[in-house]
Amino acid sequence: MILKYVGPKPIISHRGIEFDLNKEDKFVYLSVVAELIKALDHSYIENKRYVYDEKKDMLDIDIVSFLRQYCDNLDDLLDKTQHNIEDEIEDNIKRANESNTLTLEDKEVLKNNIRLMHDYMLQRMVNKSVYYCAMDVLADIVKKDHIDYITTPMIHKYIHVLHSLQGALLAEKYPIDTKLDIYKKDDKLLVTLKVITKLG
Repeated sequence: MILKYVGPKPIISHRGIEFDLNKEDKFVYLSVVAELIKALDHSYIENKRYVYDEKKDMLDIDIVSFLRQYCDNLDDLLDKTQHNIEDEIEDNIKRANESNTLTLEDKEVLKNNIRLMHDYMLQRMVNKSVYYCAMDVLADIVKKDHIDYITTPMIHKYIHVLHSLQGALLAEKYPIDTKLDIYKKDDKLLVTLKVITKLG
C-alpha cells in the first residue's frame, strides 16, 4: 500500500473535470493524526501534564508502518475501499450510459473522464480510509486514557484533525461531548479540545 497526495475532490462531468478546493485530500492530515497518536499513546500519571515535542519525535516517520501498529484491520479495510470505489466507478459509467439528457458524444466524454480519474479517486479513498481508521484509534486513546484536553498550535491542519476527532468521539457507543477553544498565550494562538461530558 502506498499513501501519497493526489489533490482535492474531483467534480467530473461531460464538460470536463473540476476540483472542489474545499474538499482537500485527507493525506495532508495523516501526519498530524499520527503525531497525536504518538503523543498520546503512553502511560499516564494522574494530574500530570504532558508536553510533546513533535519536531524531535516525528522526523522521518513511516506513517504506514506506524499506523499498522494500531489499525490491525488496515489491509482488509483497504481491500474493501478498493472494491467500493471500483463499484462506484462502474455505477457512474452505467448511469452515464443510461442518461436521457446527454448526447452520445457527451456520454463518451463523461465515461472517458470517469476512467481518466480512476487512479486519482482510488488513491483519495485509500487516503481517506487510512485517515478515519487512524482517527478511530485516536478517539479510543482519548476514551481509554480519560484524556481531559489536547492543546495544539492554531494551524489549519490541527484544527481539521481536532474537528474530526470531535466527530469520532461523538460517534462512540457512549458519545463523548467536546468543545474547541481558541485563545492566545505567550503571543501564540492555540486551540484546545476539551472533553466536556460523556453522554449516554
